[in-house]
Amino acid sequence: MKKLLKYALVGAISLMALAAVGCGGNDKKADPAKADTSKPVIVGVNPGPHAQIMENVKKIAEKKGLKIEIKEFSDFVTPNSALAAGEIWANSYQHEPFLKATIKKEPSFKLVKAFNTALFPINIYSKKLKPGDKIPDGAKIGIPNDPTNGGRSLLVLAAQGLIKVKNPKDITTTVKDITDNPHKFQIVELEAAAIPRMLDDLTCAAINTTYALNAGLNPAKDPIVKETNDSQYVNIVAVQEGTLKDPRLKIFQEAYQSKENAEWMKKTFPGSLYVGWDENKK
Repeated sequence: MKKLLKYALVGAISLMALAAVGCGGNDKKADPAKADTSKPVIVGVNPGPHAQIMENVKKIAEKKGLKIEIKEFSDFVTPNSALAAGEIWANSYQHEPFLKATIKKEPSFKLVKAFNTALFPINIYSKKLKPGDKIPDGAKIGIPNDPTNGGRSLLVLAAQGLIKVKNPKDITTTVKDITDNPHKFQIVELEAAAIPRMLDDLTCAAINTTYALNAGLNPAKDPIVKETNDSQYVNIVAVQEGTLKDPRLKIFQEAYQSKENAEWMKKTFPGSLYVGWDENKK
């Protein structure tokens, strides 16, 4: 009888513990006051604007009690692999279409968008043409060879009426989806990071803002074609699914989307980016 009573008590305690865990798991609102900020969180970025902005966010977050360690990656692939492996806590370098394409390719990656950061336009640059010049017939145009930024570049050209594609809103657009190329442009797919170095061999090329700035190009003045601020390619912070309930994420978001950081971003990169969140809601 005593043994039965003992087992019953153990079972009841176990059920109570499970119930408590279940209730906590359903609470989507993480309380920043309960955040364990004793250790720094590691955030992966690309060199350039993303790293510079994160340095500023780091300063703001420290005032709120959150320590951030910044880890730089020189490519677009490794930051998501590192995040999926738990080597970093979050990353800030990509837009949501790129993250979705990565997850489609790597379904084991349980990664999600946490919040918006900034829109870094992908513009068309040239060493042979000046802003206002018409892109000549037969021009050799370089675009990134990764699916999302390649499609994004084609949509920029389509938005200017330079080519036509099947669906001007389809982020999965490829060169095979070009339905009309009246100017007989030669579309050359290249590694995104290498495009600035190859401008001499191209008439013009689509270059991500990060790589453009690193190459000494001015996204506010140098493009011959600009991506508009209504683009669907706003950059994000990505995390593992479970991190959405981490109270530290709320502190991190408040620091990133603070008025202080927004003003710093616009002052530091005038004409080179658009703030990716609704500032009126802050």
